Amino acid sequence: QVQLVESGGGLVQPGGSLRLSCVASGFNLDYYAIGWFRQASGKERERVSCIDSISSTDGSTYYGDSVKGRFTISGDSTKNTVYLQMNSLKPEDTAVYYCAEKRAPAVDWGSWGQGTQVTVSS
Repeated sequence: QVQLVESGGGLVQPGGSLRLSCVASGFNLDYYAIGWFRQASGKERERVSCIDSISSTDGSTYYGDSVKGRFTISGDSTKNTVYLQMNSLKPEDTAVYYCAEKRAPAVDWGSWGQGTQVTVSS
């Protein structure tokens, strides 16, 4: 059974940091692209970052303009986990963060996690 579980969210002050984790079970992340998305209250879901392979040292990554230079996506094959390191957090980063998987040649994202809440507030 394919499953993704996010964790690491919480309440943090502006300028602070959090590291989100996305643990996969039922499949090997080495063969999948993983994306991080977020959805703020009343807004559409936004793609934050993705990585096409955590098993390759030169796997390509993507970052949305709003998080470039502040967020970093990475993975650990031994733990079947993808991380999203979030630094210099801003109130506008407040949202529920989700991870999702996609395996080529699929165009659409497949399984999604349940999400983890990130709140940036003083």
